[in-house]
Amino acid sequence: MSGIRMHHAEERRRYDLLDGDAVIGSAHYRELFETAADGTARVERIFFQTLVDDAYSGQGLAGRLTAFALSDSVASGTRIVAVCPYIKAYLAKHDAFDGNVIPVRPDHLDALPQE
Repeated sequence: MSGIRMHHAEERRRYDLLDGDAVIGSAHYRELFETAADGTARVERIFFQTLVDDAYSGQGLAGRLTAFALSDSVASGTRIVAVCPYIKAYLAKHDAFDGNVIPVRPDHLDALPQE
């Protein structure tokens, strides 16, 4: 597991979990840009899917990827919207992110890819 690393692939709107150069997992998001009452811009990052290749399951990698993605989002001043069931469950157990999580609104769901 020493070759495992995480990377923010902004152009793909996801955080990747990599084993060498191979993508073995990812946390996908979309962003909404809101203007607050005081005129400042806010970014809301809507996490909607987290995946880890079955060959890597049971190693805690989804948790590591989630912690990385959420910490990076908070560090950039982005608010977190948890639509993904895994992200929701993670946040329920880790209160360090509470001040940066906002409830899901209909416009968040509208921003997600339609499959």
